[in-house]
Amino acid sequence: MNSYKISIRILAPIGKSFWFFSILLIANFSFGQESGIVERYLGLDNLLNDQSFFGNHHTGFVLFDLDSQRVLFEKNSHLNFIPASTTKLLTFYGSLMVLKDSLPAFRYVENNGNIIFWGTGFPSWKYKNLPQSKISEFLRSYKTIGFSDSNWKDDAFGYGWQWDDYYFSYSSEKSPFPIFGNFVTYSNQKRTPISNIPYFGKVGINTLKETKYVERSFHSNEFYFNPNSYTASKSELPFITSPDLFTKLAEVQINKSVGLSKELLPQNHKVFRGGTLRPLWKEMLQESDNFLAEQLLLMISDAQFLELNSERAIDFIQKTYLWDLPDKPQWVDGSGLSRHNLTTPRSMITLMVKMEKALPRSEIMQLLPQGGINGTLKNNYKAKSPYIFAKTGTISNNLSLVGYIKTDSGQVYAFAFMNNNYLNKSSEIRREMEKVMVYIKEKF
Repeated sequence: MNSYKISIRILAPIGKSFWFFSILLIANFSFGQESGIVERYLGLDNLLNDQSFFGNHHTGFVLFDLDSQRVLFEKNSHLNFIPASTTKLLTFYGSLMVLKDSLPAFRYVENNGNIIFWGTGFPSWKYKNLPQSKISEFLRSYKTIGFSDSNWKDDAFGYGWQWDDYYFSYSSEKSPFPIFGNFVTYSNQKRTPISNIPYFGKVGINTLKETKYVERSFHSNEFYFNPNSYTASKSELPFITSPDLFTKLAEVQINKSVGLSKELLPQNHKVFRGGTLRPLWKEMLQESDNFLAEQLLLMISDAQFLELNSERAIDFIQKTYLWDLPDKPQWVDGSGLSRHNLTTPRSMITLMVKMEKALPRSEIMQLLPQGGINGTLKNNYKAKSPYIFAKTGTISNNLSLVGYIKTDSGQVYAFAFMNNNYLNKSSEIRREMEKVMVYIKEKF
């Protein structure tokens, strides 16, 4: 008989919350099934302990059995990490609880053939391959059309976003009623940039800066390129939003004049529906779409308060649906672009538990990226059949993965794997994380 000393973390209910506590188990096992179980955990510990690759930076990990509601293994589950784009799971859950599967495109009032409309944060109009509702056709039927942004109570950029991201499409501005995702795409046709939005068709020439892309001035919607070095096949650049610019872009789509109004949204207004949320959820989670995540937060605020305010939406979700997390997140944006976001691995696991109460596990797994199959996991975690279904989160020196793992024994576990403050290349972190996940797949 061999004696083993094992530290075990247990997720135990206290009141309506889940909290972790440690017990020290000293037990005698024979060289049978029990000793095999111990060796399985010791093997996982060897991959994650302070003497491993993950001992030289801030790492948190939880493996959780959803069926028995037991923590199988944990490391630093109580510490706060920058979650990066795994923040989108908080946004997803908030939209699931508040919006259900409803997608209001805009609110409006009509009078004698005239209409004034207000944005809800609806992000789909002319954006990517998302389903398109008949917005133009509906608005075109009115004699006069007015747009009001009086319900806009937010800023174009999120708290803590990096200023030098302003010309990358992953950092498009927020707005009450986006069009084209609030960015313009230039295609290289015979070394000449051609815009998908005619309004931005004029591109200046700057031969002083050697760049292969079209670029934008910091303070204006002035775009330029260097014909001597322009080789990129495609350039995607956010434009600076404004109510006036929105009306100009909308006029082209509607083929009718759109005026600006400051009228307040009355209680007796109507709602134009824009379809279902599922295509947005899928795009946001699988492709880690920051723009959609930010606009979903605004739509939550619209649904609750009839105003567009991300901070107010976050506060409402935390107080109403996430009040019982083990540790209150510091949550400041919808996408995870901000490094001010902080959460613990055990709170992310509790979030996974809560998500399963709102939506079947199979549906959540289909919405998340699948290892080796699609989205941000298309090139990682490859196997004969997908075994990782998880949201990725990556910004410089920070990489996280939260979701499900399906093992060879047929078990499905939730996990949160969070890494901060490393100096390695992200590819190295992914490679070592994959070793851990393959071990769990084969041994658990």
